[in-house]
Amino acid sequence: MEQLNTLLEQLQSYAQREDLIPCGKEINDLKISFEDNLLEMERVNQIQMLEARDAGESIEPTDFSEIKSAFIDLYKRLHEQRKQQIVLKEALEKENLKLKRTLIEDLKKIIESEENIGTAFNAYKSIHETWKKVGDIPRDHRDAVQKEYSRLIEIFFYTMRIYREIKTHDYKRNSQNKQVVLHKLQQLRNEEEDIKAVEQQLRLLQDEWEEIGPVQNEEWEALKTKYWEVVRQIYDKINAHYEAQRQVYEKNIEAKKAVVVQMQELTLQAADTNTFKAWDALTEKVKALQEEYKKIGPGARKENDQVWKQFRTAIDAFFDLKKAKSKEQQAVFSERIEAKKKLITEAEQLKDATGKEATQRIIQLQKEWKTLGNTGKAENQLWSKFRGACDAFFAAKDAENAQAEKALEENFNLKLVVIDKIKAFEAQDKTEGLTLLRSLSAEFTAIGHVPLAQKDSIYAAYKSALDEAYKTLKLNQHEKEQLDFKAKVDEIVSSPDKARLLQKERVDLRKNIERLEQEINRMETNLAFFARSKGADALRSEVAGKVKVIQEQITGFKQKLKLLPNE
Repeated sequence: MEQLNTLLEQLQSYAQREDLIPCGKEINDLKISFEDNLLEMERVNQIQMLEARDAGESIEPTDFSEIKSAFIDLYKRLHEQRKQQIVLKEALEKENLKLKRTLIEDLKKIIESEENIGTAFNAYKSIHETWKKVGDIPRDHRDAVQKEYSRLIEIFFYTMRIYREIKTHDYKRNSQNKQVVLHKLQQLRNEEEDIKAVEQQLRLLQDEWEEIGPVQNEEWEALKTKYWEVVRQIYDKINAHYEAQRQVYEKNIEAKKAVVVQMQELTLQAADTNTFKAWDALTEKVKALQEEYKKIGPGARKENDQVWKQFRTAIDAFFDLKKAKSKEQQAVFSERIEAKKKLITEAEQLKDATGKEATQRIIQLQKEWKTLGNTGKAENQLWSKFRGACDAFFAAKDAENAQAEKALEENFNLKLVVIDKIKAFEAQDKTEGLTLLRSLSAEFTAIGHVPLAQKDSIYAAYKSALDEAYKTLKLNQHEKEQLDFKAKVDEIVSSPDKARLLQKERVDLRKNIERLEQEINRMETNLAFFARSKGADALRSEVAGKVKVIQEQITGFKQKLKLLPNE
């Protein structure tokens, strides 16, 4: 037993090591030794028990299960840790290989394009320092990568020697170029043009001066003195302009303060406004003040920011009041919606009824509908259901007399008129165009039934005209998908099997959302196994990009889900 304890202690010593990769053979050897010793001890114990039994004695069997379990559990844990370390090491080596190949490409670019010796040597030093810090790469690539790097270093130093030979020529050329810049600065000092253009040109010429490169030391002091003398003279000219501009800024600030006062007065008026018409009039005035504010020139930055904050506060207060009033209106809409839903329920209950009383009640329901007022965005959907129930009632009623076919033909002609309007649609502002087409679609849907024989053909003509009209608006992919899906939903809603079809769409969309969310969780879980390093950070960035794309897909599915009724 003492030998087994010793082997367990030796195995436990490996649990204290951070790097288990080099220890694979030693750990496996310990396992083999442990199993061999355990087998031998169990055999000896059995022999002892048999000998004792033959001698008429009795001894207890030795229990090896506890130490065996402790050893095997620790071995499995160390084996799994080593396996994970190997996986991580391989991943890091692959990232290191990518980094070294990138450094090789950078060194190639320096050799091929960098002519400034100082810049080239600084870049080489940075690459070489990074190269030394990069860890191991896969063994089968080490020799080839190192040979390529060594070859490029030889080429680099050979190229630098050539560049040194032409450095003297560069000094002369740099001196000539600086003289050219100095001449341009002297011309700029004497020009009378837009000060911003002067300031911009001055920056460009200063950048050009700095980028030219060094000259001989004996020439530098004289060139530098002339350069700074003319630069200071240009800056004096610029400062004089901005001093005059400061006075203009003060006038602009006063003008903006006057607009702020007007905006604050409109906000006070808004507190007592209760009608949509009045709100629209005030909103137009606010927009006019915003335009007026934009046209006023700038002021000093600090004062400009303060006045803008006051103006923004007054505008926010106005629109907060408008939002509160809108919320109150929405409460009124909610009451009307509930009232209209009750009328829809009763109309649907009467749609199969017959007789004079049912007809009178339907007519009364229509009159009550008119008295309830508009319900906002829900109006078209509610009206469609109510009109559908009323149409169903009157369609059944009309089937009992000769006027039924005439009414259906009229609806057919009305829908043809709407289709002609859609065909006459011309491309314009996208938002206005979409609003108009949706209005025409609502108008088409609100029209009652047509003769059954013409139902499919009229809908096909309507869908074809609508598709052509949408093409002229040059919608992006997301808008097109939303419109195509909305058209699909509209078609489902008109189907007698709409409940089943809508449920199927709802289930499919939710499955897609769940699948994509699981994909995000899987990627984030896998990423957690990698330690932080330059290679791991690059991998994290790549995964973050993929997650962003999937999240955009999830958003698209959720938007489609909202288009389904009762969602």
